[in-house]
Amino acid sequence: MPHYLRPEPTILVIFGAAGDLTHRKLVPALFNLFLESGLPERFQLLCIDRVEHTDESIRAYLKDGVDQFSRTGPAPADRWNEFAAHVSYLRFDITDASYYDDLRKRIDETEKKWKANAAQVFYLAIPPGIIEDIACRLGDAKLAAERDRARIVVEKPIGHDKDSAMAINSVLRRHFQERQIFRIDHYLGKETVQNILAFRFANACFEPVWNRRYVDHVTITVAEQVGVGRRGGYYDKAGALRDMVQNHLLQLLCLIAMEPPVSFEADEIRNKKTDVLHAIHPITEHDVAAVTARGQYGPGWLEGEHVQGYREEPDVAPNSSTETFAALKLFVDNWRWQDVPFYLRTGKRLPRQVSEISIRFGAVPHQSFPRESTIGYQPAGLVICIQPDEGIVLKFQAKQPGQHIRLSPVDMRFSYRQAFQTPSPDAYETLLWDVMTDDSTLFMRADQVECGWSLLMPILDVWSQVPPTDFANYQAGTWGPESAELLIARDGRTWLQPTLLEEAPPHKDVENE
Repeated sequence: MPHYLRPEPTILVIFGAAGDLTHRKLVPALFNLFLESGLPERFQLLCIDRVEHTDESIRAYLKDGVDQFSRTGPAPADRWNEFAAHVSYLRFDITDASYYDDLRKRIDETEKKWKANAAQVFYLAIPPGIIEDIACRLGDAKLAAERDRARIVVEKPIGHDKDSAMAINSVLRRHFQERQIFRIDHYLGKETVQNILAFRFANACFEPVWNRRYVDHVTITVAEQVGVGRRGGYYDKAGALRDMVQNHLLQLLCLIAMEPPVSFEADEIRNKKTDVLHAIHPITEHDVAAVTARGQYGPGWLEGEHVQGYREEPDVAPNSSTETFAALKLFVDNWRWQDVPFYLRTGKRLPRQVSEISIRFGAVPHQSFPRESTIGYQPAGLVICIQPDEGIVLKFQAKQPGQHIRLSPVDMRFSYRQAFQTPSPDAYETLLWDVMTDDSTLFMRADQVECGWSLLMPILDVWSQVPPTDFANYQAGTWGPESAELLIARDGRTWLQPTLLEEAPPHKDVENE
């Protein structure tokens, strides 16, 4: 069981509380924190939405989400009743200023009852198009005025391009200081992602080889078995590049490529990550065809079940040119990584749900073993498994038993589940606790978001100007389009089969993982 220091008294206000994110992720995470004494002793969850609900009906709806999606299983009735006593509902018109005045009064009344000032967290679990409106009205109602206590949490994506991201950031910073703004990317809350920093900077043996002299290339794969599910309306306007690469994959790249921090202060970590984004070699419109690949899944088979193609999914245009697969090759132009390619790929309806980072080291400079001893030789590699298994695999060559020298690739495996004998907390548990304790280390700063968009805008521009002529170009249940294989094969490299640390858990719908 994780050990938590209890946060200060907190009033958590969720806009969009009747939506899918709150039902599947936020309240299950909050309930698990409650079970493990990770919530403040004085805590209020104020659920806000425009639909008809009472305190009793919203509690029943949220309990259904906990029963279905909590990592700890269905909620025990007695513990749920204790938690539910902290939950209330307020029907809300986000366009009406008077409702924000009522919200401020509710907060004031709660603090008065507690006889204590509380952290006031405004979580926007809403479509990105209304972030600016709510932020403005919170500011106008003086709900952002308590600089040390008021915080706003904004879900990705921040905008749909650089201009819209800059506009959203401008509005947020007009009413909130940057230290009050928590831009959340749930991938950064995963235990294995956080442990990249521990692995790199708490072990002196790895940092000396973490550079261009020893590393041949890096691949980052975030593969999903699921299709778009109920997100077709949103996804058809976004696509894989906006939905996954702009945030998740670039953040993983930053953690692998960043320089050692002087301290683990939030801004020091974020400065080092932003330095990486600034150092990535710019992609021009002329480069796009050579360094990217895109695809869209058609009908196919997954785990013995026939699944429909993307264009047959609900709320998707029948002639959609939205990509459900994206791959690209990037270079980080600095002394550590010059000329080392970073290959990124992500897609839906792939054979497995898996997220992993593979660092492939260069071959030995001189092969002294006889040729017949090295058939099947592979350079050493390090694989950081993020999901569904969490762990690290070191791949290297060893001599096979016997009188003759025969080299064979072997794996040295570390599993978090087996080593620590405890399940990892859900990413949202970590991130919600960080918000309540005012720790922004795992959250994105405005300049990070805008750097990510700057990098990808030439790709988005070219892809919008030159629609694909071959969609759908990969079958569901395969590893993506042929163009993605060519992207890495042109350099004499390959995407490796994802690593299995242990028996994969039964597949479940994790379309928002």
